Amino acid sequence: MISNGLILDGLNKIFAFVQNKFSYLWENSFFLKNLDRAIFATILGVFVLSTFASSDLIGYVALVALFLTIIKLFVKKGERIDWNLFEIFLLIYFLIVVVSLAGSSLFYLSFKGFLKTFTYLGFYFSAVQYFKNNLGKIPLAIFVIAFCAASQGVIGIFQNFSQVGEISTWQDVSNINPEDVMTRVYGTLTPYNPNLFGGYLVASLPCLFGSFILGVLDKKYKLAGVFLTLASITSFALILSGCRGAYVGFLAIMLCGFGFLAKFIWKDLENKKEFFKKMYLSFLGVIVAFSACVVLFVSSIRTRILSIFAMRGDSSTSFRFNVYQSAIQMAKDNWPLGIGVGNQNFREIYGLYMRTGFDALSSYCVFLEISVESGIFALIAFLAFLVTLGYKSIKFILDTKDLKSSIIVTISIISVLAIMVHGLVDTIFFRPQVQFIFWTMVAFITAVAVEKKYKIGEN
Repeated sequence: MISNGLILDGLNKIFAFVQNKFSYLWENSFFLKNLDRAIFATILGVFVLSTFASSDLIGYVALVALFLTIIKLFVKKGERIDWNLFEIFLLIYFLIVVVSLAGSSLFYLSFKGFLKTFTYLGFYFSAVQYFKNNLGKIPLAIFVIAFCAASQGVIGIFQNFSQVGEISTWQDVSNINPEDVMTRVYGTLTPYNPNLFGGYLVASLPCLFGSFILGVLDKKYKLAGVFLTLASITSFALILSGCRGAYVGFLAIMLCGFGFLAKFIWKDLENKKEFFKKMYLSFLGVIVAFSACVVLFVSSIRTRILSIFAMRGDSSTSFRFNVYQSAIQMAKDNWPLGIGVGNQNFREIYGLYMRTGFDALSSYCVFLEISVESGIFALIAFLAFLVTLGYKSIKFILDTKDLKSSIIVTISIISVLAIMVHGLVDTIFFRPQVQFIFWTMVAFITAVAVEKKYKIGEN
């Protein structure tokens, strides 16, 4: 935590003054006394709705959470706003987006994109304000995200066995045998798209694996077994999505997850250490062996993975390279403040730069997209936010003695990292199903690693 400065100190004084005036109303109003429950229900509602509802409906529910949080700031005694270093970089990023909006040549279209950005960051603000004073609710939120992901995993498995039809051309089949063509599953996320499905599972899988570890830590072994089974099913569904960016994100999850487990077993466990070491090495061996068998004996999956390295030899990858070239030129020509946020705004300007026959909805890279939409300074601010967030998280994981807190921060930072790794080759990050999970994970890190006042589970 750093000094708030004059602006936040002034705001907090205003909140304190108004809170005193409304103290009687807070203590005697049934609605206000249950405001925290309503905010939490709304946050969980965003996760549940993300599995089937439209983007607009998900966004409206997120705005309800923000509205209720603002009410709470004015009526609940003791509520205040604090910030930390990575949130300062995030604020700088947001302010640059505002300036970019003001200078956009397509203000109306850019304003629609800005409203989405405002909704995402408003949801983050709501989540932070809630979870920093309700740390004990974080495991429940993780369980809800995990079950939502598991439901999509099960649906994806059923879609694979039922040979669900493609809604659009999702892979290059010109150079592969017909029997090696994948049935790419897409769950119930809207709009139906296997890349969105894969990106959503990349974002939420750490919660499934984390729920398994939390179950073991609480000695709820049956529940832990259920989560491990669901995590395995959902991981296989991710593979069946055929999303190659999700494959790379999944690899990041596994590498970081096993790295944390090694630290957890070798350093933090005080008893049964040798037993858990053997279990760890055995489990790692099983995972490696199973992955090798899948790649060797399931030709459709092997073909899909190998297509990652085909470069220009794969039409989808070649298409992205052409889009990258056009988007880089867009970024160069609009480097100070970009063209304005929003994919509709992007499409209008992109038409002036695109190669004939290579129309695109986005730049297919999160960092390039930020540079195109809001300029180089917004990209620098966002990268500074990510680096500072990662540094704070890793430092907390290495230093803390509270295992449950360490697990929660690990789940969160792995999810953030995996989303950004996937985001190197796709812009699924800008879909609400993925981005709301991203900001929830950041809120968990803020609440636990920055604003932690007591151990998880004490409230």
